[in-house]
Amino acid sequence: MKLQQLRYLCETARQDMNLSKAAKNLHTSQPAISKQIQMLEHELGVDIFLRNGKRIVKITPPGQLVIQTATRMLRDADNLKKIAQEFTNEASGTLTIATTHTQARYALPVVIKRFTTRYPKVKLILRQGSPMQISALVTSGEADVAIATEAIEQFHELVMLPCYEWNRCVIVLPKHPLLKTKKLTLEAINQYPIITYDFAFTGRSKINQAFANHGLEPNVVLTAIDSDVIKTYVELGLGVGILANMAFDAKRDKNLRSIDASHLFESSTTRIGISRHSYLRGYIFDFIEMFAPHLNHASIKATLKNNTSDGIENSATSITTNSHNAN
Repeated sequence: MKLQQLRYLCETARQDMNLSKAAKNLHTSQPAISKQIQMLEHELGVDIFLRNGKRIVKITPPGQLVIQTATRMLRDADNLKKIAQEFTNEASGTLTIATTHTQARYALPVVIKRFTTRYPKVKLILRQGSPMQISALVTSGEADVAIATEAIEQFHELVMLPCYEWNRCVIVLPKHPLLKTKKLTLEAINQYPIITYDFAFTGRSKINQAFANHGLEPNVVLTAIDSDVIKTYVELGLGVGILANMAFDAKRDKNLRSIDASHLFESSTTRIGISRHSYLRGYIFDFIEMFAPHLNHASIKATLKNNTSDGIENSATSITTNSHNAN
């Protein structure tokens, strides 16, 4: 049994049994992957995959267990490398951050600038996607940390570290009637077409829930995963926008106006998700603390040891604004 065989196996499963995609990601050929998996099956004495001719169509029950174990073995092998690197070259390496567009565009730049100044030899990789996608990247070992508001809690392999709370604003054109409203209401907003986040992104569920609690169906005409796209279509006069406070910058968004809507919606909490089973190098602890200063090395290690984020969650309840000047 070789680690290479396990990598071929796990990548094939990750790509939904698509050998061509697995081969491309691993920089090899389909026949090479197929041969190594068959050799592993012969050695173990079980069929990992069910085949229809040469085509893999399904993972067998024993195959599910084999893949789970292989995933852990590969993660442990990677942890061994990280431990060695920590003591031989502690100031260099790679940090892969999986996050949403809003976090990458508005919350992370200042932190990343500080981090790269302190660790110039660490290669930074940003992977953007939906909360579900970025959480999956961490559980699979393809990213070190996930930063998002939604969906992280659905991944039980991740420890969730609360970072900061934030709320929303309504953005409109400079002469929009809503600017004359003494106190903004959901009923007033719903008189106009609404442009906001796709359901899977950036606290959209809190928006829907607020309207539902008032017996309203939000008049959403356009959704996007990108705050800048939302602002673009508001500028075109297609509707009013509901987005994260952090995504509006009065200096840059000169053609728009912002109305605070924090009294209308329940606040959301941005969290960092890290794998319970990964070895975190020192600079990853430092990055997390730069992003959320209340998350120091000791508190993170204690959370990982206890397999719960309750203590940190309680200590973060007083954080009500983005600590990166995002509002």
